[in-house]
Amino acid sequence: MNNNKTYPSQLSYVAGQADPRKATAAPVAVPSRSLRQEISYRIRYFVNAYPLLYMPMARYRHRYSIDRIVRADTDLVIEAFGRTGTTFANFAFLSAQRRRVRTVHHTHAAAQVITAVKMKIPTLVIVRQPEAIALSHMARHQVSARPPLIAWIRFHKRLLSRRKGIMFCSFEQMTNNFTPVIQGLNEKFGTCFEVWQHTKENEMEVFEQIKSRNRGRFSEDQVEQRMRAFALPTPEREALKNQLGAQLDAPSLAGLRRRAQALYRSLVD
Repeated sequence: MNNNKTYPSQLSYVAGQADPRKATAAPVAVPSRSLRQEISYRIRYFVNAYPLLYMPMARYRHRYSIDRIVRADTDLVIEAFGRTGTTFANFAFLSAQRRRVRTVHHTHAAAQVITAVKMKIPTLVIVRQPEAIALSHMARHQVSARPPLIAWIRFHKRLLSRRKGIMFCSFEQMTNNFTPVIQGLNEKFGTCFEVWQHTKENEMEVFEQIKSRNRGRFSEDQVEQRMRAFALPTPEREALKNQLGAQLDAPSLAGLRRRAQALYRSLVD
C-alpha cells in the first residue's frame, strides 16, 4: 500500500469514482435553533477545555473504549476541534503501521491534549480555519455563529502554553500531503512510526474506511443524522453552510473573527 510518490489532495473524490454523495444538492432548509441546543453546546465546549472538569467524566463515559481517553500505554494522541479531519488523519496514520500502535482521538477536547502533554505522550493537533469550523458547527450542531467562535478560541488558547509538547499542523497540510506531518512527529518526539504515503490510491482507501465507519454508526432510516455526521464534505452540508454564511459575517462578530484569525496564524505559522 505504501510507496514513495506523494500526491497532493484536497480530500476530494476523483471524477468517475464511486461516491456516496450526490452530485448536486437539493435546496436545504436552515435548521431551527433552540435555546436548549445553544446552552448544551456552550456547556460542552466549556467543560471539555479543563482537565479537572472533563477527564473524570470522559474516563467514565468511555470506560469501555480503548481509543478515546489517553492512558499510559497510548502511543499517539490525534486531536482537534470538531470537524477538522481527525477521522482521516487517524485512519491514514493507522493504515501504515505494521505493529500495534494505540491512538486516541475524537474527544475534540483541549482537556485531553493538556493531559497527554503532562503525561509526555506524543500529540498531534490539527488546526483548521476558524470561520470554516464555525460554519461546520452551525450546520452540524444547529447553533448560532457566536458559540463555535468562542469555543474555537478557548480550545486553542488553552494549548498555547503547552505547544512545546504538541505538534500542530494545519488542515491544509494534512489534506495536501500528510506524509511530512508523520515524519515531523517522528522527528519531534523521537518515535519510529511508519510513514503513510499520501498517494491518491492510499487516500481513496482511507475514504472507503470513512464511508464504512459512517454506515456502521447509523441505521438505514437515520439518513439525516448520517449525512450531518459524515466525516467528508457533502453537497447538502455545503449548501447549508452557504446559507449560514451571512450570520457568521455579521458586524457584531468582527472582533471574535479577528481574535480567532490571529490565534490561527500564531499556531500554524
